[in-house]
Amino acid sequence: MPVRCRRLLIPHLFLIALVAAVLFAPKGRPGVEHWGALLAGVVVIELLFLTAVIRNRRRGAESTAPYDLIVFVWVLLLLWELYTSVSNLAHPVLVPAPENVFATFHEQWRTLLLNIAYSMQLLLVGFFAGLILAVLLGLYAGWYPRLRAFSYPIANVMAPIPAVVFSPYLVALMPTFRSASVVVILLGVFWPTFLGTINRVVGMEPQILDSARMLRPTNRTMIWRILLPYIIPGTVSGLKVSMTTSLLMLNFAELMGATHGMGFYVQNSITYANYAHAVAGIIVIGVVVTLLSWIVTKVQKKLIRWQ
Repeated sequence: MPVRCRRLLIPHLFLIALVAAVLFAPKGRPGVEHWGALLAGVVVIELLFLTAVIRNRRRGAESTAPYDLIVFVWVLLLLWELYTSVSNLAHPVLVPAPENVFATFHEQWRTLLLNIAYSMQLLLVGFFAGLILAVLLGLYAGWYPRLRAFSYPIANVMAPIPAVVFSPYLVALMPTFRSASVVVILLGVFWPTFLGTINRVVGMEPQILDSARMLRPTNRTMIWRILLPYIIPGTVSGLKVSMTTSLLMLNFAELMGATHGMGFYVQNSITYANYAHAVAGIIVIGVVVTLLSWIVTKVQKKLIRWQ
């Protein structure tokens, strides 16, 4: 049997076992939802897998990652189904059945989208405000020695401190939760980016600086025409980590008093012991993080194609 056929056969054997368990195995747990939403989710996952395989083949890539990942997903769903819906061996409240979790996507999709939109609004405002402010101030701090001597020790202390440490205080201090969340994200992005910008300016190759100084530019020209283009690739390269970290900080902040948002949705579901909704919210957060990472990767490839 060809290698490609064998790679496709193995995951689909697990897929058949999963579908058989969902459709034909007797349910040992009461209150299991209809299997329609779960199988719809299985179809979506299978289509994503086949799309990844086809794209890899068109590119001439022979990566085994899609096959390994889909086997992991099918085995995980199969074990989940067997230990909850079929045998009811797992805790009946803390470990919801997969049918109930996927039914949440069907029943709560409007609420989930509303909370995603709320979180994304706060994330984008805080992230870009912190990024732009850090780059601009970092350029001037890196270029002027006196300003660098003053700000660098402060940044060196603040950058390693997670912004979520300030969340309880900011939530109590700021007039609204939205403003507190934006400040948490802003601080989380600002200090590491500010410190990194200073380091990139200081670490600029002497040959570039000497060549630029031969033209006798003003400080303003040096900062905006020489230093800014130089540090942009490094800043763009770190966008993926900064964006995903900002989303995690936002979700943490939303656990502390929000009325909307993905973190609030999960926390509120746990408060009322609705663990099917909580697990669904956690899955949504994972999907959003993955999509953001994919978008940032595309942006990086467009902006710094030579890397």
